[in-house]
Amino acid sequence: MPILIFLILLIPLLLLMIFINIISISFTKLGFSPFFAIIIIFGSLIGSFINIPFTEIKSEGNVVSYKPSKYGWFMPEPVIEHRSVRTVISANVGGAIIPVCVSLYLLIQFPSMIFPVLIGTAICVLISYKFSTAVPGLGIAMPVFLAPLASAIVAVVLAVIFPHAIRTVIAYVSGVLGVLIGADLLNFSKIKTLGTPTASIGGAGTFDGIFLTGILAVLLV
Repeated sequence: MPILIFLILLIPLLLLMIFINIISISFTKLGFSPFFAIIIIFGSLIGSFINIPFTEIKSEGNVVSYKPSKYGWFMPEPVIEHRSVRTVISANVGGAIIPVCVSLYLLIQFPSMIFPVLIGTAICVLISYKFSTAVPGLGIAMPVFLAPLASAIVAVVLAVIFPHAIRTVIAYVSGVLGVLIGADLLNFSKIKTLGTPTASIGGAGTFDGIFLTGILAVLLV
């Protein structure tokens, strides 16, 4: 039994190591050294807990919360409340700022990719905006694998049109900026209807759509 408990406790650590390894593969495919890739990964993990506020707005809307039913918390009962609050808008370091900085670094390193990236980003912005929705009490959401798949396909097509294009760079930058602009920035006005006290761009950190889109898109190409 102690050995079984020990093995069960190791499962989260194993999953974390697999997740870090996947991210590391993506960054090395982008041309980063393994050492620098590890720095980005752990910087993103630590940055997941850091939100930098930059503005505050008035927000109101119907928010779903839960309370115990007659069966207790095993079957919670949803409660819809209309709230009017001050919403603090912030940017998450790990989920938004670091991916954007990596994107800018790649464009500086490969200036010939700017034009293909602009085309790819425009397409990803349209797709992200089309399929993103405002979820009361939560934030802006969209299908998890849509953006990575779209940016990967766009990168492959553009690599055919522009023979010297680097697919991984196009996939990463187009995916990151596409989700940031299309899903978050263009839906900024919808935040006023969510009724949440805080709204963080990239707030899920390394599990946020902005961060994961770039990583998964690079793996797909």
